[in-house]
Amino acid sequence: MRNDPITAQLVPLAWTPTGIALGTQRQGVGIARAGLLDWIDRTFPPDDERAFVASVRDLELLIRIDWESPFPEKLDDDSVINVDDLPDEIAEGLAQPAAALVACAACRRLCVRDDFLWKEKQLCAWDYHAQVFGKRGPWREGPYEARHFETLPSCAYVAADLLRERNVEILLTLQELPEMPIDKIVNALLQSDSAYPHMAVRTQSGIAVLREK
Repeated sequence: MRNDPITAQLVPLAWTPTGIALGTQRQGVGIARAGLLDWIDRTFPPDDERAFVASVRDLELLIRIDWESPFPEKLDDDSVINVDDLPDEIAEGLAQPAAALVACAACRRLCVRDDFLWKEKQLCAWDYHAQVFGKRGPWREGPYEARHFETLPSCAYVAADLLRERNVEILLTLQELPEMPIDKIVNALLQSDSAYPHMAVRTQSGIAVLREK
């Protein structure tokens, strides 16, 4: 059996409300062959609910036959030998384009860069929803003026489950189109539902109007 180190490629993952995003970065790690299983136990501890590894039997077989393969240019389900053994959320993440990941400025968990940017800080979906859609967020009572539409909060999407935790609901979603007077539609809604604070938010798909219960 060869004694040279095994090189493993570590790919970061971001857990988001819409699923798992694979990072575009990767890091090569040299591991002593004799200490591979110990390294796996330290890196992917059994008590971590989100940790997973191939079976020890399969790994020992690959070591015995000196199996090796170059890291694929594109990591997807076609480039993973045991894709059927992966958790469903990981397999679904492989089917999506890789994304640039950053650490959330509040909790340090990995998140997709620029999906949730607030006051020049990169945030995860959880912290963005807590800060922007919480009690101290930019809620309004009454219609928006033209200048307010220029400074609406902007994010990749709003997550209904996270909003419910803040006692907030999605009242309306609109796709922005050139011929659609979106400001008039939003203000008509706000005027008809004036008993509650509201917030209009720009998302990748258009405009969402939120209501604080």
